[in-house]
Amino acid sequence: MKAIVCVKQVPDTSGVVAVKEDGTMDRAAMATITNHDDLAAVEAALQLKDETGCEVIVVSMGPPPAEGMLRELLAMGADKAVLVSAREFGGSDTYATSQILAAAVHKIGVEKDDVVFCGRQAIDGDTAQVGTQIAEKLNLPQVTYAAEIKKQGNELHVKRLLEDGYMMLRVETPCLITCVKELNKPRYMTLWGIQECFSKPLEIFDYNALKDEPLIDPDTIGLKGSPTNVYKSFSPPMKGDAQILDGNGKETCQKLAEILNTKHLI
Repeated sequence: MKAIVCVKQVPDTSGVVAVKEDGTMDRAAMATITNHDDLAAVEAALQLKDETGCEVIVVSMGPPPAEGMLRELLAMGADKAVLVSAREFGGSDTYATSQILAAAVHKIGVEKDDVVFCGRQAIDGDTAQVGTQIAEKLNLPQVTYAAEIKKQGNELHVKRLLEDGYMMLRVETPCLITCVKELNKPRYMTLWGIQECFSKPLEIFDYNALKDEPLIDPDTIGLKGSPTNVYKSFSPPMKGDAQILDGNGKETCQKLAEILNTKHLI
């Protein structure tokens, strides 16, 4: 049994968002983190490993520096890592990205008892499309927005979040699950895991490694194969300056009320 987890390295949007003059995001000038929902997916796979002893394989598509993120996931407890990286894959939108990742997962192999995990969405795009598209392209049943996962026999019992409640669903393996960050609290890397992570296998899937996969077509990958064009990326405008009122008496409260009244907030 395998748990295959698709993970993305994203810009740390808690800091300054760097935007080039042409309106595209300058990723090289920004700090990066592991996408929050993807960390929940990794933890779900590791919990499945704790329960069943399955093999956990983490997969990421990105530039060579993403290897550092994959090493951190190996230190958390993953068994193998795969970095999908090639110039031909650059500029891919969600459609092209799902083509490439689905091909990588297919190359790894999805067997009867296997589960593919993805995060619900990435904080740099917020599309929530890649995981579901991978499932469709691999012809796997899928459950999205998973907030609780329990394995029973050859089934997963999943609590799926809705806007005003939840659904309880059962799905047979092999399947694909997209996870929300509320699913769990990701574990920390261990000291032993950090020491061991550099001896664990990390494989590179470049264009030559995937070109014979049925889903890899030069016309449907990379910038050329991306039907979506980003018009503009920009940092949201700064809100008004904060104002601090000193004191805790009646006069301070009255002054606060006057300020809120002038802004039509009361």
